[in-house]
Amino acid sequence: MKILLSLLMVSFISSPCLCQENGMDKQATTYTYKTPDRDGTGKVYMGREIAHVMSFAGKNWLERPSRSKEENTELAIRNLPVNSKSIVADIGAGSGYYTFKIAQLVPEGLVYAVEIQDEAIVYLKEKSEELGFKQVKPIRGTEKNPMLPENAIDFAIMVDVYHELLYPHEVLQELRKSLKPDGKLLLIEYRGEDPKVNIKALHKMTVKQITKELEANGFRLEENGQFMNIQHFLVFGLAEDDSANRK
Repeated sequence: MKILLSLLMVSFISSPCLCQENGMDKQATTYTYKTPDRDGTGKVYMGREIAHVMSFAGKNWLERPSRSKEENTELAIRNLPVNSKSIVADIGAGSGYYTFKIAQLVPEGLVYAVEIQDEAIVYLKEKSEELGFKQVKPIRGTEKNPMLPENAIDFAIMVDVYHELLYPHEVLQELRKSLKPDGKLLLIEYRGEDPKVNIKALHKMTVKQITKELEANGFRLEENGQFMNIQHFLVFGLAEDDSANRK
């Protein structure tokens, strides 16, 4: 009986991982939790409920023929701060709608197509081979880490992705490590300030909210492009102290 009790005590004391998975994350000050809204996770970051991730089953919506006209994507592509040798990361690449357009702009560079969904990784690999884009490299990231090399990225982009990151703080910290000192991060998000933008509320963001979250993670807003039809075009650089320390 004494042996059994000892084993039970050891098992109870030595299982902090279960506590971490089930409760400790909720006690962290980075995130709070609430009853989920219809399209939300119930996880709140800096006053914003994080939206559910759109699964790869929505691929056809990403590739819809009307997308270019609705979102003015060609204008967005023309305004990307890249050159033929740029090292780019498309975070949450999905079907590669932006990935393969960017690949055409960087024939001597590289495009990391980062995804956390296995179906998307398979699709991106197959389409890269089909199109002959050797400069496209699909990467299987995690919810907390895009798994990019450090101090290597000239330009990172998230298109209607940031609002769905389950761990925005952790992802932004990893991106800071991955960007070169003069690297840029572009967020394209549906305009939360505009009620006429017919997108679910949790899948839209305001400039004020985006800037608050990015500044809290060591970024500074460098360009607020309002030339797209229904989305923000927000370019961030590393905060000056962070950039200076890495040169």
